Amino acid sequence: MSASRKAKPSTARRAPAPGGATAPLIAVDVGNTETQVGRFLAGELEESWRVTSGRATTDELRLQLEAMLKTGAAGCSSVVCSVVPSLTQAWIDALRAVTGRDAFEVTAADSPIPLQVAEPDSVGPDRIANAMAGRTLHGAPCIVVDLGTATTFDCVSKQGAFVGGAISPGLVTSSEELFRRAARLTNIELRRPERAVARTTAENLRVGVLWGYAGLVDALVRRMRSELGGRPRVIATGGLARLVAAECETVDLVDDGLTLKGLRLLWEAQR
Repeated sequence: MSASRKAKPSTARRAPAPGGATAPLIAVDVGNTETQVGRFLAGELEESWRVTSGRATTDELRLQLEAMLKTGAAGCSSVVCSVVPSLTQAWIDALRAVTGRDAFEVTAADSPIPLQVAEPDSVGPDRIANAMAGRTLHGAPCIVVDLGTATTFDCVSKQGAFVGGAISPGLVTSSEELFRRAARLTNIELRRPERAVARTTAENLRVGVLWGYAGLVDALVRRMRSELGGRPRVIATGGLARLVAAECETVDLVDDGLTLKGLRLLWEAQR
């Protein structure tokens, strides 16, 4: 399991949390491709890391956490959301091992934000965190575009409720499928093309993959705006947010740590 460090920008689900918002908090967002770990101090995201998600034991995850949290995490509170059931328990156990306390696991059943959808129990905990952070930190209505393995569009109404959205294949997922099916194409470095009318095969792919994808994001956001009413703020987050958002016309801002910030807010709401 590899890790990249970012400097500042029982399965007990309701662990009691002593101390206030100034106490240290470890937040973990377990995704299909990457897992993001953040450490909050005095309510601020002090530091965050992204590690590759994959099969791992509790001991392996504990060692990963100890390597990241060099100052130690004994006595810290922790919160976790996971869309990978096979990894959820291992992360919960690893957090208990390094903190000595049960982690709070975010689920739809505990959502403090209204889930005004047909199947509220099926809403992913990461989407709840995005909606909570988008509403609290950037105002409602809003649309959070989370650009990861999948791209999720999480819509919050002007009344502050999560009202649904969309899920589409992620940028990397789509491009990898293109490369797999077209034998003459090879993987390319994802970076901004120089022109729309490309002159090499690699540039043709960059235009189609990056600008084509950004256009799809813009088209869907415009439809969602018309249905939500008003002028919702559009916040991009996720591992590919800065690359894609720079090419979009509809994205208002990028917040790399939005999901982690949402986890902190959800943890505070359950205390």
